[in-house]
Amino acid sequence: MPRIDVVRANGLKKGSSTRGVVRAKAFESANVLVSQSRLAAGAISGWHHHGARHLYGFLASGRLRLEYGPSGIKAADVRAGDFFHIPPRLVHRDVNPSHRQRAVIVSILLGGGPPVFNVDGV
Repeated sequence: MPRIDVVRANGLKKGSSTRGVVRAKAFESANVLVSQSRLAAGAISGWHHHGARHLYGFLASGRLRLEYGPSGIKAADVRAGDFFHIPPRLVHRDVNPSHRQRAVIVSILLGGGPPVFNVDGV
């Protein structure tokens, strides 16, 4: 009989890293990765993309600014409770504009291949 799997907060596994972002995996299969990302107050991640994967995210707490485009000229501001989508191969960085509260993101990555490619600038 099928069952419901539960991963407790203390049962998350270390995820792929990008400077400034702490990632932890809950579930992973050949083409789905469910994870949690944390950005400390005031953190700015390194530039990266998610390869061939679509990233669907939900900002559980805090604030988030997703910068992209040449030199990060474009940005999407995300508030707690908002959902967002990052298309495949879009180079971006995560910025926590709050200097008092960390940001916590729940992400679902769909597609195959490595989940994170760190890059030098844009």
